[in-house]
Amino acid sequence: MALAITNENYESLMASGKPVVIDFWAEWCGPCRMVGPIIDELAEEYAGQVNIGKCDVDSCDDITAQYRVRNIPTIVFLKGGEIVDKHVGAINKPDLKAKIDALL
Repeated sequence: MALAITNENYESLMASGKPVVIDFWAEWCGPCRMVGPIIDELAEEYAGQVNIGKCDVDSCDDITAQYRVRNIPTIVFLKGGEIVDKHVGAINKPDLKAKIDALL
């Protein structure tokens, strides 16, 4: 299961030293609900290597604004605290997996 990224745990997540994947989503977003299970599966597959989590745009305005998220789902790929890739819209598992592998 993917981590729930909140204003409270965001800093410690970023300080972990591991690559981070953040899925910006909302409960009311249809495409987000399609991507969500894939994010959960990959969070388990990459446990210990990459921190993969979901950030609810309705409850985390600061984080959402920091990454200039305007459309959801938006998936941000971070390494060393810097954005190395960003995907807007639905994505299939093989393509998402390839983007995560590129972080390692």
